[in-house]
Amino acid sequence: MSFLPPNYHPLFSRGEIAQRILTLGAQITQSYKGKPLTVLVVLKGSYVFAADLVRAIELPINVEFIGLRSYGDRMTTSGVVEITMDVKHPLMGEHVLIVEDIVDTGLTLDYLIKNLRTRNPASLALAALLHKPSRTKVEVPIDYLGFEVPDKFVIGYGLDFAGKYRNLPEIGYLDPPPDMA
Repeated sequence: MSFLPPNYHPLFSRGEIAQRILTLGAQITQSYKGKPLTVLVVLKGSYVFAADLVRAIELPINVEFIGLRSYGDRMTTSGVVEITMDVKHPLMGEHVLIVEDIVDTGLTLDYLIKNLRTRNPASLALAALLHKPSRTKVEVPIDYLGFEVPDKFVIGYGLDFAGKYRNLPEIGYLDPPPDMA
């Protein structure tokens, strides 16, 4: 792809991602058979993953969206989480599956899970495309995980650098990482 920066290195191909999502979809289908499921997509980074994942879940589902911000255009989280768009449908009594692009420090997901618990769902679970365990500050339970990644600045398949590269059909990293100063 001609628009890739020269410091881009591939991690997971389109095929590897597709196969893993089919596996996750089958696991989620089995877990929620006979239960009403609401898939809560965390915007913006997880929209590509969520679109493919919901098509791999063979159940009737509701889909809701929530917008969170803790990074802005920086490489590291500010530690302050802001809800930029809230769900429109009440979650009380619902089985809720949070769909997130990457669990990095865990701070954003910890905040979200605590917030959602106050809304009295029947259950909460987390599906994350990526987990970067080396950066964990707060442990959050990941019920359905795509891939673990090294401590690299990852882009593609919904993940961005300053709003760009979300449209890559694969996941890669920038090395050296971008200079955000």
